[in-house]
Amino acid sequence: MAFRGWGWLLLSGRQNTLAKVWKSRRGGPSLCWQCCCHWSSGKALAPEVRAFLEENTEVTNSGHLTPEIRLRLLTPRCRFWREKPDLWPYGDPFWAIYWPGGQALSRYILDNPHVVKGRSVLDLGSGCGATAIAAVMSGASQVLANDIDPIAGMAMILNCELNHLNPFPITIKNIINSEAGNWDLIVLGDMFYDEQLADGLHHWLQKCIRIHQTEVLIGDPGRHQFLSHSIHSQLHKVIEYSLPESTRQENYGLTSSIVWSYQPSNSLDDS
Repeated sequence: MAFRGWGWLLLSGRQNTLAKVWKSRRGGPSLCWQCCCHWSSGKALAPEVRAFLEENTEVTNSGHLTPEIRLRLLTPRCRFWREKPDLWPYGDPFWAIYWPGGQALSRYILDNPHVVKGRSVLDLGSGCGATAIAAVMSGASQVLANDIDPIAGMAMILNCELNHLNPFPITIKNIINSEAGNWDLIVLGDMFYDEQLADGLHHWLQKCIRIHQTEVLIGDPGRHQFLSHSIHSQLHKVIEYSLPESTRQENYGLTSSIVWSYQPSNSLDDS
């Protein structure tokens, strides 16, 4: 039997591992604006980490919904797609997959730059950073990317370089359930893969909307955990995209991805 490596593990529901990490990390270090500016020079990226990521990912702008954006991803042509996962030294590389929800959000922002132009944007669970990159390309006045994996932060710096952008600030603190930040727009894709994490997101997003009138856009390809969650009754469909064939194959036949606007009623209990 052929060994099933990272490609199979990442795309076969191993997200529950990441969900446990999101729920357990309620603080921790963050990368402030000044730190990110220092990081953006490339000097603070550990040379061995940069070299490893450059050697074990593929630069691609094909097979997904946003050919305008070049990304370093884990693809079937990479060694670790089938390599023994224990040999990957930096934790589960969920950031190295361009998930369908993030693809839809990024496509929507690129096609509708007025959604972010001149606005402050938080990309929650940013992963490879594609949606944050789309926001910068579309004229957002301020972009913050959030992912709890510090290697994802390094990968985002490399992806900004690929797209000839100055890196945006990044925080690796778990901000869910923290004080609501004052953002014009929060975008998040593929985050509703665990019920408890989804509950936390639901209440935190409600708080951001109630306190700051934040707009929220969610990208998801129709996973069961998302469709069955109570948040779904408070969503309004914005647009649906047909997924490229390679993305369909990697995601077990999911054929489309939808951008939703989250508009909770005032009567919801956000305690």
